[in-house]
Amino acid sequence: MRQTFLLALLTLAMSTGCSISSKIKKLDEEEYDHYMALRVYLDRPDARGERSKDERKAYFKNKTREERDQWLKDKGLWDKFYQYDAHIREKIVQGAVQVGWDKHMVYQSWGMPFVRRKLPGRQAQRSELFVYRFEVRKDGVHQVWVKGSKDNYKAQRLYTKELIVDDDKITEIKEREGQW
Repeated sequence: MRQTFLLALLTLAMSTGCSISSKIKKLDEEEYDHYMALRVYLDRPDARGERSKDERKAYFKNKTREERDQWLKDKGLWDKFYQYDAHIREKIVQGAVQVGWDKHMVYQSWGMPFVRRKLPGRQAQRSELFVYRFEVRKDGVHQVWVKGSKDNYKAQRLYTKELIVDDDKITEIKEREGQW
């Protein structure tokens, strides 16, 4: 599962441009894991809703691992990943999202949802629905769908996962088959 998820994340990373993807490949395993988990916070939308690559570029301007780690700490991102116990961080990296997780764990694992909307009428103070699209490639790898992905047209199976988020905690996960 970890290899599957890493391949999906590498596909996402490669969509950010050759210079960044070549730098990602040079990271050691531990740095790769926390970079990929924290990438969601480096891709903040600009005024037009487009994702900016500026933060990723700023991260990689730091030449050493120590400098990059300090950059994450200075930005307040380090603890977003390292606040969790090692076994939870491993599940985040593997993409093994579970009921009971907080929404930031899901963001770090699968990225931002394809659809995110409020759910009225639930018992929680704030309820949301997160919808993620997935595809299964010919080689059997399950990956989070990425807009503009070249794998989509080769996908053997398409499905979605719907997460109910009550008061920032995952309370339900449903898988739905079919085209989007």
